[in-house]
Amino acid sequence: MPAGQPARAWRLVLEHIERDLLDGRLGPGDRLASERDLAADLGVGRSSVREALRVLEVMGLIRTATGSGPQSGAIVIATPSGGMSTLLRLQVAAQGFPLDDVVRTRLLLEDAVVADLARQPRPDLDAALRVLHAMDADALTPSEFLALDAQLHLALAEAGGNSVVAAMMAGLRTSIESYVQQGVTAITDWSAMTDVLRAEHRAIVTAISRGDADAARGLVHAHITGYYTAAGLTRPTPPVD
Repeated sequence: MPAGQPARAWRLVLEHIERDLLDGRLGPGDRLASERDLAADLGVGRSSVREALRVLEVMGLIRTATGSGPQSGAIVIATPSGGMSTLLRLQVAAQGFPLDDVVRTRLLLEDAVVADLARQPRPDLDAALRVLHAMDADALTPSEFLALDAQLHLALAEAGGNSVVAAMMAGLRTSIESYVQQGVTAITDWSAMTDVLRAEHRAIVTAISRGDADAARGLVHAHITGYYTAAGLTRPTPPVD
């Protein structure tokens, strides 16, 4: 990242493209501006553009291809749908929520999400597994990793089939990212932390897959509170009954 560039400049790119998708200026089949043009237009480095595009690709909104010619670059393959579009717009307001309220709300929502998923005969975890795979990449920056982390939790909420819960998680996405990003500097060994988070994510998905609702609830509670505590953002929270 160029010297002096804001650490979260990639968020500017992500939000710029999301606004274009939500407002209809971009739709399926449209090609995004080049990395160079986006970087110049938004005043960020090309590395920030690449981070934002990678997150959008994992979210299933764009497809990227390397090389040259008409099939290269990034093309839109989907747009946020229904109530999700409205709640994406509320993310800006959600950034002002108190941290304790965000944590408690996450625990309430995600406890219900994983329990409901575990009780389904065949939960659709394909989107969550794609994000898990993307999070295994060695070259991820902390910002990129945590953006994918938030997307994983959203993917689980969407898989649960409760549109209200999924919409609430979508609305909290930016707020969640904002707070977890704050804790990165307090974690002395980020590589070890990513190993822990990856293992916890896979344990949650495994518990859901085998239909163990109680284990999934306990694991997601420990996962959420464990990171906030390790990052010095909040006190440990008692397990959900």
